[in-house]
Amino acid sequence: MSRQSISFTEPNDQWLKSQVEQKEYSSKSELVNDLIRQARKQQVQIDWVRAKLERAEKSGFTDDTKEQILKQSKSSLNG
Repeated sequence: MSRQSISFTEPNDQWLKSQVEQKEYSSKSELVNDLIRQARKQQVQIDWVRAKLERAEKSGFTDDTKEQILKQSKSSLNG
């Protein structure tokens, strides 16, 4: 694993410490890594939605129903 040195604002540092103290995470590093994993997963979902919107804009319309798009979106989120 790569070691990094990062600085936090006081409120963010206090929040990180409270999560560790509450035994939600064993360390600040574990928590920061989890937050990064969540952000990366969220970015994949955002990219999927963006690509879907771009395809729809280029085609001018979609044959998918609202329910189909919602189902695809939920499936991607649970992916």
